[in-house]
Amino acid sequence: MKVLLLKDPKERDSGPDPYIKELGAYGFEATLIPVLSFEFISLEGLFEKLSHPESYGGLVFTSPRALEAIKICLKENSKNEVWSKSLKQMWNTKPVYVVGKATASLVEEIGLIPQGEKSGNAEKLAEYICSREKPNHSALLFPCGALKREVLPAVLREKGIALESLTVYQTTQHSDLQESLSSYFSQQGIPASIVFFSPSGVKFCLQHIQKLLGDFSNNIKFAAIGPTTAEAMEAAGNPASCTAESPTPQDLAAGIQKALHLQNC
Repeated sequence: MKVLLLKDPKERDSGPDPYIKELGAYGFEATLIPVLSFEFISLEGLFEKLSHPESYGGLVFTSPRALEAIKICLKENSKNEVWSKSLKQMWNTKPVYVVGKATASLVEEIGLIPQGEKSGNAEKLAEYICSREKPNHSALLFPCGALKREVLPAVLREKGIALESLTVYQTTQHSDLQESLSSYFSQQGIPASIVFFSPSGVKFCLQHIQKLLGDFSNNIKFAAIGPTTAEAMEAAGNPASCTAESPTPQDLAAGIQKALHLQNC
């Protein structure tokens, strides 16, 4: 059975994408179609803030893209040198909160120690932060995207925990998206399951996919990587048949297997 994954391939060069690998272990033939493009902005401002860890109580990351922005900054030798010699150690005296394993892994790559990675979504991460931070202390620095949800900032604000947001990337539709989707359906046919990985993916893909599926839409098991994406699917009138218990390849593959097995019983 075929599964269509509406996500970018993994960033690193080592081995296959973990979602394709895990679904393959269940006997699924998975294909990736990139949905989003990212434009990085305010990088000088970002590094300026990173250069003053004494001004902040810690860092918050809810997206791998925010770490990519930092890695772009660190490609400059002078910035990388000051990061390695002093800034990294200074930030490591403070908490670095992350929403999931993918983000945690990228935090480790720049030499920082993540915490909160089992949270899995912004709501749970906000609860985790509130259990560890005291009100009215130094603000947490939050590099984020232009389309960030307000859940985490709102919860922290309510608890009196200061958060300083800085938009470091903008999200747009991938230039080849519609062509890639049309090509997939014409060459591979109708998949057993289609997986959305973000609310932006729902926004940019769903309408086009529904046109391509036509009357076959009811035969598809639509899946979501997490509750935020599932909410976006529900709001768009296309509820998820299954939502991964946590945003990992293992939980997604198990959820799809269960949903398709129930369909075939």
